[in-house]
Amino acid sequence: MNKKMLNIFNLLISFLFFASCEEETKTIKPFSPTSEIEIVYSETLDFTCDKARYNTGEAVLFTVSEVPENTRVRYKHLNEIISEENLSSTTWSWTPPSDDFMGYLIELVQNNQVIATTAVDVSSVWTKFPRYGFLNDFGNKTENEQIAVLDNLKKYHINGLQYYDWHNKHHFPLPVVNGSPAAHWQDIVWRDIYFNTVENYIEQAKNKNIASMFYNLLFGVWEDYAQDGVSANWLIYNDRFHSSHNKHAVNGLQSDIYLTDPLNKNWQNYIFEKTRLVYTHLDFDGWHLDQLGNRNTVYDYAGNVIDLKKGYQNFLENLKTEFPNKKMVLNAVDQFGQGEILNAPVDFAYTEVWSYQQYSDLANVILENLHYSKNKVNTILAAYMHYEKQSGEFNIPSVLLTDAVIFAFGGAHLELGEHMLSHEYFPNSKLTMSEKLKSDLVEYYDFLVAYQNLLRDGGNFNSLKLESKTDNVNLNAWPPVYSKISYLGKEFSDRQIVHLLNFANASTLEWRDNKALQNEPTIYKNFEISIENAKSVSKVWLASPDYKGGAPEELSFSQENGNVFVKIPYLEYWNMIVLEF
Repeated sequence: MNKKMLNIFNLLISFLFFASCEEETKTIKPFSPTSEIEIVYSETLDFTCDKARYNTGEAVLFTVSEVPENTRVRYKHLNEIISEENLSSTTWSWTPPSDDFMGYLIELVQNNQVIATTAVDVSSVWTKFPRYGFLNDFGNKTENEQIAVLDNLKKYHINGLQYYDWHNKHHFPLPVVNGSPAAHWQDIVWRDIYFNTVENYIEQAKNKNIASMFYNLLFGVWEDYAQDGVSANWLIYNDRFHSSHNKHAVNGLQSDIYLTDPLNKNWQNYIFEKTRLVYTHLDFDGWHLDQLGNRNTVYDYAGNVIDLKKGYQNFLENLKTEFPNKKMVLNAVDQFGQGEILNAPVDFAYTEVWSYQQYSDLANVILENLHYSKNKVNTILAAYMHYEKQSGEFNIPSVLLTDAVIFAFGGAHLELGEHMLSHEYFPNSKLTMSEKLKSDLVEYYDFLVAYQNLLRDGGNFNSLKLESKTDNVNLNAWPPVYSKISYLGKEFSDRQIVHLLNFANASTLEWRDNKALQNEPTIYKNFEISIENAKSVSKVWLASPDYKGGAPEELSFSQENGNVFVKIPYLEYWNMIVLEF
């Protein structure tokens, strides 16, 4: 899709899904944004489950740091209580219902107050609701060091990992000599990689139901390619006379990376055989393929123009035929080739975001991917926060507001590994996470799992009309503008979802926030809105990762003349309101 067509497509999306109506609002009463009610929730317990994901029929083992008096465990799907029991031990098990692809919220309740929450994903296939993380350090690590990394990622329910730069040469990823893998090797920047570390990470991840995907370009070779059996006839060139190689040249690497023609059957056969070696010796769940974005006009050895997008699709189709039981995903760098990629049998969509600068752009990428895949796959965005910031901590409002937008539109964010990502070279750990950001993100990922059946499992985004009935609370239909709360809708057959995303105090609408200056949001409490809705509403409830640990709260409401009037108890970054019919 060229830039002009992309802009037209984005405008159509905005028109179809988020048309706004500019009408006068009716004011009921003056309002102070932080007045009227106290929020009595502070999660101090360490409440976790033993795996990132559960197969149907598999028991969940819970652990909590202490047993407060008069505490009950409440198991919920959305706003419905499945069962509850007294909390009598710091460890216990629960077997969820047999339904596949379901999210659950587990509450610890003391004296009718929620004091802790966690979430459970029951899904037989992890790629249905991918929550992607990464590993990048494969040095000589102890098993305990590796388990500590995985246990931390499990807290965020990360169910798939990209093993970044685990390999040796791109065209010969696993060094194998006389039928046996090497004990160790060096990656392209001379980092030491140990076979046992990679192997043990895969094994320990499986114990926690976390999938392992090996990273590699789909079309990269080192400069010594000829000695390993790669032909110059398989490469791509900048001219018709194969005098100028198309390559990725970066100072400080063992080799420039020369690119091959993904349509070339000889190259496909070669790299598939090297991939078979990987799968023979390491129990990876699949291949995370990478590309390098738009290479402009390139040629094969014979001087023919290469259609890289078509080549990607053909490569992926043949790769699936070769390894039908392995997962695969290809990074659409800045959406390059995404239409063709999602016409191939990939297991989820993955976009490394570069030129898409605004919060609204993140939403549009996710919507494009749903369109390209005919709503068959969910999206991971590799979106690197504070890219130009060289030291210090991540800005909490920047991260949470970005994740709120991504999650509300049904995506997930590649951001967590041994550290938090701020750069496309994953070992770069220039920025750190505060303890508050770590705990806040646990709530966000709990929320993503608990409500995955509303956030990532069908429904159609639709236009809505909301009005504020309280002074100083200003609403606008998505996309966001300064000084307002943006709203968007998603419709199911039996319910209407309304997301409120708070940009009322935003200092920038650029999600990357290179200077890390995004403001904390204005917190609103106890304000009233009306939602235009012609259907008869039986129940209204609210849930938020910023409020009561994501626990749903039923709201009183009235309905009159096609409008639902409801009071919202709290809004920080993101609320999800559910109208049930």
